Amino acid sequence: MEPRLLDVYRQEKSFGAAGDLQHALDLLAAARRGELGPTLRIYQPRPTVAFGQRDARLPGFPDAAAACRDLGFEPLVRKAGGRAAAYHQGCLILDHIEPESDAVAHSLARFAGFAQLLAGALQDAGVPAGVGEIPGEYCPGEYSVHGGTGPGIKLVGTAQRVVSGAWLFSSVVVIQDSAPLREVLTAVYEALGLDWDPATAGAAEDLRPGLSVAGAEASLLAAYGGYAELRTSDPGRLERIAAPGATVFPTGARSR
Repeated sequence: MEPRLLDVYRQEKSFGAAGDLQHALDLLAAARRGELGPTLRIYQPRPTVAFGQRDARLPGFPDAAAACRDLGFEPLVRKAGGRAAAYHQGCLILDHIEPESDAVAHSLARFAGFAQLLAGALQDAGVPAGVGEIPGEYCPGEYSVHGGTGPGIKLVGTAQRVVSGAWLFSSVVVIQDSAPLREVLTAVYEALGLDWDPATAGAAEDLRPGLSVAGAEASLLAAYGGYAELRTSDPGRLERIAAPGATVFPTGARSR
């Protein structure tokens, strides 16, 4: 059997907050059409708050979106479910896309398996990390990666989108500068009328002082090297891939 091969693309140029989020869906569509093989796209995002569909239907959503803009974050509504999550340049986003004939069959196993992979990568970087939802976390999920002792802090959130013939598994790894994330999430959850514990918002460097984004990225890639043989590829190829269809819409809310 031939070894599994994963093309790694390090995106240095941002398409903008909405464009970066949309590009992941473009790549998923390309994989579905047979134009893209197994791919891992890595980038540092612009300051963004990604709301879930349920958030957008709450009466406090316009105020939450305006609060994001006031604090320098772009509010977007993502296709997936869940609750609001915030990220910025101190984070890494890993978009893992693969064509697969029966993409639905292993969706739960992917959540469990990649959560363990990501937790292991952080452990190798010197960060105490485990898997599981912690009480009061933002955008709660069974397969969140958390760190620390006691109630802990959320370090990685994951989401998955599955279509006929391909899947997209996205991970947001919070590495540095947690204070702005805590501030914007506090304003957002208050506006939405949702309970959460701000103490659960943190970054890997809070537990491993001095950890850099580059250092965390090296550990993440090493962990993915246990999943597949990695091949560094030209990010310019991804820039040429686009798919027609629905886009991720920025909100129209104005700053207060």
